[in-house]
Amino acid sequence: MALPDLVRVKLSSEAAESIALTPVVVQDLTTRELIEHMLGVTGKDEARIRELLRRGTLVSGASRFRWAGWEAEAEGIRALLATFPDPDPQRAFDPARCARAILRDQRHAVEVQRAAAERRSLFRRDSFWDVLMQAAVAPGIRYSTYSYRDRADRYTRDCTPEEVARIRQGVPLLRYTSLRDQVTMLTTVSMDLFVER
Repeated sequence: MALPDLVRVKLSSEAAESIALTPVVVQDLTTRELIEHMLGVTGKDEARIRELLRRGTLVSGASRFRWAGWEAEAEGIRALLATFPDPDPQRAFDPARCARAILRDQRHAVEVQRAAAERRSLFRRDSFWDVLMQAAVAPGIRYSTYSYRDRADRYTRDCTPEEVARIRQGVPLLRYTSLRDQVTMLTTVSMDLFVER
């Protein structure tokens, strides 16, 4: 069967527990939007996507999607998948397009959004985001993959002890106290950097 233009989807929360009731929302999604949700779980695995379309259910994050399943033709799925980006290990890291970073040590992960970290105060030229990007562009950054869930290329980098010290010195540049506290707790830092295309 050819891929339909629209799919009627029932959306509910997977966070619902035995006592809590969550509303079910009915929404029309284009087939491309529905498959885009699948890509975060399956990647460009044509067979898995075809199976999900047949089954009519998908759990993505905290949401459950349900629809009337159908047997989709392989050519249609293949053609639609070709419209989505592929991982590109040759793609150079572009700090101007980096939207967020996740800083990690052995026990913690702290998400830093660019919008929250690049705010400057009246008396400072640099922002915490500038400090992160200085560490990011140093040699040693590696391309990981394209994240369909984040719609971005993901890069990783392990910071040297000197870079960790500079990141810690930049913590007071953060406006939000809770984010400051979380970054301060990190002992060593590796970074996942998400660059939008």
